[in-house]
Amino acid sequence: MPAPIIKVDAISKSFGAFKVLDGLSMQVMPGEKLALIGPSGSGKTTILRILMTLERIDGGHIQVDGDQLYHMERNGQLLPADERHLARMRQKIGMVFQLFNLFPHKCVMDNVTLAPMLTKGVARVAAEKRAMELLDMVGLADKAKAMPAQLSGGQKQRVAIARALALSPKIMLFDEVTSALDPELVEEVLNVMRKLAAETDMTMLLVTHEMGFAHDFADRVLFFDRGRIVEEGKPDEIFRHPKQERTQSFLKKIIAAGHRV
Repeated sequence: MPAPIIKVDAISKSFGAFKVLDGLSMQVMPGEKLALIGPSGSGKTTILRILMTLERIDGGHIQVDGDQLYHMERNGQLLPADERHLARMRQKIGMVFQLFNLFPHKCVMDNVTLAPMLTKGVARVAAEKRAMELLDMVGLADKAKAMPAQLSGGQKQRVAIARALALSPKIMLFDEVTSALDPELVEEVLNVMRKLAAETDMTMLLVTHEMGFAHDFADRVLFFDRGRIVEEGKPDEIFRHPKQERTQSFLKKIIAAGHRV
């Protein structure tokens, strides 16, 4: 058995008096496609932001690709990670956000090439060649010189996916990437993610309310509630035969709201 590419051990995280993660432990295997579902405020997005080092943990340990994420080993001791260590770890992980976060004053090409050039020292010619390959993959090769304001929401999100892929991460995190889109634009973004899942061996973690897509996309589904994983299993197990009462009640509400599972 290969070692987990992500190993989360008893982490906790609070925002003021609200404990958003409560002794959470989980493992993700290399190449695994993982869907995180659950009610708002259950900790799903927080765990992605912690893996991306956008939020710090209050306690516990995380390993990513064999290295401690928030700690460094020095003379047999674990010390808090410095910024240099965190910067190195971030290069292993890409994240696509709910609200695109494109630079509005830069064209599509510049949005995709900026990070590889700044963080990895990739030459402009090489960065632009790779960017065109990625834009072609997400169906936007003809928009390389367009500004974000000229794009639809679905196009912006596909540029954001290309930008995250430009750093060649081992792990991709997707946080509610379709929730800010008009319904008719959702499918074009999901199609790109289906292609990624089918054609790459990249490890992918997805937070979503698109239950039908989560069912089709994931190797494994984790149901979060109140900062803990209440239930996990194969998509059919979770969506068709959930064991826990809390999972059953959540999915009934989702179905009642008209969502496919």
